[in-house]
Amino acid sequence: MRLFLHPPGPLSQIGRVLWCAAIAVFAAVLSLVWSSPARADDSEARKAESPYFHVNSSQPGTDRLPLKSTAVDVRIAGVIADVTVVQHYRNEGQRPIEARYVFPGSTQSAVYAMNVRLGDRLLTARIKEKQAARVEYEAAKKEGRTSALLEQHRPNVFEMNVANILPGDDVRVELHYTELLSPTDARYGFVFPTVVGPRYAGAPSAGGAMPAMPYLKEGEATPATFDIRVAIDSPVPVKEVTSSSHDVRVDDVGTPHVKVALAPAGNRPANNRDFLLDYRLAGDRIESGLMLFRGGDENYFLGLIEPPKAAPSRSINPRDYVFVVDISGSMHGYPLETAKVLLQNLIGSLRPSDTFNVLLFSGSNRMLAPESVPATRANIDRAMETIRAMGGNGSTEIVPALKRLAALPKAEGVSRSVIVVTDGYVNVESEVFQLVRQHLSHQNVFAFGIGSSVNRHLIEGLARAGMGEAFIVTKPAEAAAQAERLRKMIDSPVLTNVKLRFEGLDAYDVEPARQPDVLGGRPVVVFGKWKGDTTHAKLIVEGRSGDGPYRIEMATAGHEDNTSSALRLLWARQRIAALSDQEALEGGTTQKEAITALGLQHGLLTQYTSFIAVDKIVRNPNPALSPSVDQPSPLPEGVSNLAIGAEVPSTPEPAAWLALLVVVGVVGATLFTRRRA
Repeated sequence: MRLFLHPPGPLSQIGRVLWCAAIAVFAAVLSLVWSSPARADDSEARKAESPYFHVNSSQPGTDRLPLKSTAVDVRIAGVIADVTVVQHYRNEGQRPIEARYVFPGSTQSAVYAMNVRLGDRLLTARIKEKQAARVEYEAAKKEGRTSALLEQHRPNVFEMNVANILPGDDVRVELHYTELLSPTDARYGFVFPTVVGPRYAGAPSAGGAMPAMPYLKEGEATPATFDIRVAIDSPVPVKEVTSSSHDVRVDDVGTPHVKVALAPAGNRPANNRDFLLDYRLAGDRIESGLMLFRGGDENYFLGLIEPPKAAPSRSINPRDYVFVVDISGSMHGYPLETAKVLLQNLIGSLRPSDTFNVLLFSGSNRMLAPESVPATRANIDRAMETIRAMGGNGSTEIVPALKRLAALPKAEGVSRSVIVVTDGYVNVESEVFQLVRQHLSHQNVFAFGIGSSVNRHLIEGLARAGMGEAFIVTKPAEAAAQAERLRKMIDSPVLTNVKLRFEGLDAYDVEPARQPDVLGGRPVVVFGKWKGDTTHAKLIVEGRSGDGPYRIEMATAGHEDNTSSALRLLWARQRIAALSDQEALEGGTTQKEAITALGLQHGLLTQYTSFIAVDKIVRNPNPALSPSVDQPSPLPEGVSNLAIGAEVPSTPEPAAWLALLVVVGVVGATLFTRRRA
C-alpha cells in the first residue's frame, strides 16, 4: 500500500536495465513453467493423468517392485493368433501389498479370459460390468482376500490390480487374447507391445482418464524379465521369418511349423520396445480367403480378399500434401531424427505439379506458408531447411494443430492428402478421431507412428477415421522404405466402390458395414454372421480398379472350419471397435449399453467391462495397513527424460522466445535512447 501512496522516483540507467532484465527472466521462467509437459515430482503426479518418475520408497519392508517377470506364448494358426501372457508377482518384502501395473496390449486384441494362480490354487476370473467389478474388488481388498482386477483404459492400455499379496506369495496372472493378423504385401506381421509410452496430459480427455504411470529414468532397466515364444502353424511352408526389433532364434524355417524364441540379449533390455515379427508364406500369396464357423446359436465368417495388382493410373488429379509433424519433447532425439529422414524422402519425391505445406506442432503450432506452395526445388529446399532445424521440446497439443489444418484453404478440384507424423503420446484420442471424421475424412489422412513403442491406438484410429492407412517406423533405417510404400499407395490406382456380398447365404451384422477404398498391397477384410447352406453358395467381391470393373467369386463349399471358434470373438471385437468409433463421434457414453452387452455376452474385456478374480479365503488380517505399490515401467527405447519432466535442460517454446525478444528489444531501445541523450 505504501508503494501506491508514495511511488518511487525515476530509475537510473542501470536500474532500468536491471528492471527489464528481471522482467525477461520472469517471462522466460513463466513460459517454461506453462509449457512443461509433465511433472517430475512424484507426489504431485498422482493427482493428474501425467506420467511421473518412480521414486523408491524409504519404507523398510515394502517390496516396491513386485512384478518379477512377463512371459508370452503365441500360437499362430493361419491368420489368427492366440496369445497367453503370464505376469508373475512375488512379494519379497515383509508387509502385505497391493500391486498396480499399467501395461500395453495389441490394438486388435480380443481379451477373453483371465486366471490367477495363487500357489497351487487356481482362481478363474469372471467378466462383469466395470463399475460392479471395481466395487467387488474394493470390497475383497478390504476383507483381506487376495483378488485381481483387469481394466481397459484404452484398446491398447490395460491396468492390473492385485490386492493382498502376502510376504513370500507367488501370484501368477494369466491373460488370454486372440487377434487377426492382416497381411500387407503378402507379408504377415505380429506385434507384441511391451511398454506404454508416456502420455502428454493436456486438457481433460473425453476418452477417460489414463492411470498415473510411474517410469524409470532414461537408460534405467527394470529388474522384471521378459520372454516371448511364438509357434506358427500353416498349411504351406513358412519362410523369411525375421524380427526388426529383437534378436530371435528361429527353428524349422521352410516347414509348415516354425518356432521363434528370443536369443540371449546381452546387456540390451528386451521390454522397452515393441516385439515385431515378420514372415512370408511359400508362394508369396495371401493364404486365407474365406473362413466359416458354424456356432451353437449363430454362425460367423471372415473374408480376406487380396486386391488386384497395382497398375499405372491414366489420369491423376492435382495433388496437395500437408505434412503435420509433432516436435514435442517426447520426439526429442532419434524419433525426431527419424521423422526428418521420413520427411526428406516424402517431400523430396513430390512432383513439380504438386503443392504442399508443413505444419509443426508442440505446445503451439506454425506453418511453412499461409497457403500450400508448389513443389519447386526452391520451396522443397526451404522446407528441408526448416525440417532440419527442428528440435523436440514442449507439450503435444495435437488438437489445435488439426483444427488449424481443417481451416487451411484448398483450391477447387485438388486432392489433398494429410500425413501426420507423431509418436502418439497423448491421451486425447477420442477428440482427435472426432475432429478427423468431421473435418478431414475427405482429405485422405495417413498416419506415421515413429518410435520403438508408439501409441498404435492413436495412429491406427487416425488412419481409420481419415480413410487412409497407418504406418509404423521403429528405426531410422525403415523411414525410406515406409515413405516409398506411401508413395506407391498414393500413385497407384485403388480399388474403389468395393462391395462384398454372398449369393446363396444370408449374411448379416457385417463389419465394417461399408468397405473403404483399397490401397495398394492392403487386402479387403470383412467379418460377419451368416445363415443357410454353404454347399452351393459363393462370395462375390466387386469394385473398380484402374483398369476398369473388378470382380472375383469364391465358392463357400469346403471353407467351414469347426476349429475357428475365435471368429466369434473377432467379430465381437470389430463390432465393439465400430461402436466405440461411433461413440467418439457422438461424444459422451452413447454406446455404453451396447458395448457392455457385447462384452458380457462374449466374455470380452472392453472399456465398460472388466475381469475380476476373488479368493474365497481371507488371508490378510490387517488389509488397511497394506500399502499400494505402482510398478514402474522403463521408458521406451529412444525416448528421453524430456517426455516425463523438466529434469534436463529444455528449449523454450516459440512464445517464450517471443517474450524474450520483446523484452530484449525494450532494453536495447532504452540503452540506445539513453546513449543518444
